[in-house]
Amino acid sequence: MRYELNLDVGALTAIDTHVHIEVDDHGHNALTDDLVEAASKYFKTDGPRPTLDDIAAIYRERKMAAVVFTVDATTSLGHSPNSTEEIVAGAIRNSDVLIPFGSVDPLQGSRAVDRAKDLFETYGVRGFKFHPTLQAFDPSDEAFTPLFSVIDEMEVPVIFHTGQTGIGSGLPGGRGLRLALSNPMLLDDLAARFPGLDIVMAHPSVPWQDEALAVATHKANVWIDLSGWSPKYFPENLVRQANSILQNKVLFGSDFPLITPDRWLGDFANLTIKDEVRPKILKENAVRLLGLGS
Repeated sequence: MRYELNLDVGALTAIDTHVHIEVDDHGHNALTDDLVEAASKYFKTDGPRPTLDDIAAIYRERKMAAVVFTVDATTSLGHSPNSTEEIVAGAIRNSDVLIPFGSVDPLQGSRAVDRAKDLFETYGVRGFKFHPTLQAFDPSDEAFTPLFSVIDEMEVPVIFHTGQTGIGSGLPGGRGLRLALSNPMLLDDLAARFPGLDIVMAHPSVPWQDEALAVATHKANVWIDLSGWSPKYFPENLVRQANSILQNKVLFGSDFPLITPDRWLGDFANLTIKDEVRPKILKENAVRLLGLGS
């Protein structure tokens, strides 16, 4: 059971680089109940989370592809993650629209390294997703060098949550989750040590938007995805640089199911973005990042 790319890239209208598979085929959620409730309240999103096949149908109808993943925060949450193997199996069933990324728990040390190797070599994941605040780790800490060294050798991208998070928002002490671990400056250190590793900073990185823009401008291997916020709320400096010096390094991402691609794209249509830049953000930059070109 190994994923192989089966996308008709030319027929796609867009590539969503940030889609969560929150509930697996057995109804298990990647987050604990209190965190699910807090995130739903923060994003004003209620109701059941869609299954992987439901998500595939949504993107297929829109002639879009989606990068799908879970987050393995086993150690920090004391809660088992969704199965990446099941996500890969679902992506194989829907290989015309879904691209699976893996996730490993950095706090598991050598086990995380071995698992990353297995997810890549055996299952064919096309990248990895990390959430430093949720996973309780500092990506600049050299203790995690073995993990990022092996991913660097795979020549696949990594997506990091950055900035504020709705997970734990409003709970006492934020449920112990530390926002500072998602400061994009911690990724500047990682990018400097691994210049061949493509690093995607997910979300407008509020309250560190200027830091994120500085890192993406300075480091050729750092990208920004625009997920997690409706475009109508994007900081002005982010829009300005996405329209100019970072136009080749900014990616469409929704954060579905918390934000739907329809809502994101509807608000993006009203954003002041140059006509020649729009297709780069919606699709062309992701094609380069993900190695989808011919």
